[in-house]
Amino acid sequence: MNKKEMKRLPESELEIMQIIWKETAPVSRITVENALRNDHPLAPTTILTLLTRLCEKGFLSLKKDGRTNLYEPLITEKEYLAAESRLFLDRLFHGSVAGFATALCDSGIKKEELEELRQLLEKGEL
Repeated sequence: MNKKEMKRLPESELEIMQIIWKETAPVSRITVENALRNDHPLAPTTILTLLTRLCEKGFLSLKKDGRTNLYEPLITEKEYLAAESRLFLDRLFHGSVAGFATALCDSGIKKEELEELRQLLEKGEL
């Protein structure tokens, strides 16, 4: 899937992907369920539904190991964030980085944060 085909994930599916990106692949439903247990517990069937949707959308691959389903990300977190950032920039600022920077300044961004951005730009990391 290329960046133009990548769909924006609903919050619940993004939460699942964030867990999978943090874990060492392949990841089981039980691993996802345990990660969600404290902050946002979901029924096993709900988790399975979300994992199935992510497979259908091309974000995950499914491999069977006996009776256990194992999931591996097909899209990296960096790729997803890059695509989301571009959509955000295009949608809200008509693709204008300067417009986005102005909005950041208008939002009350701290001098330290501006300095960090400047350093990243100077290092060529942005």
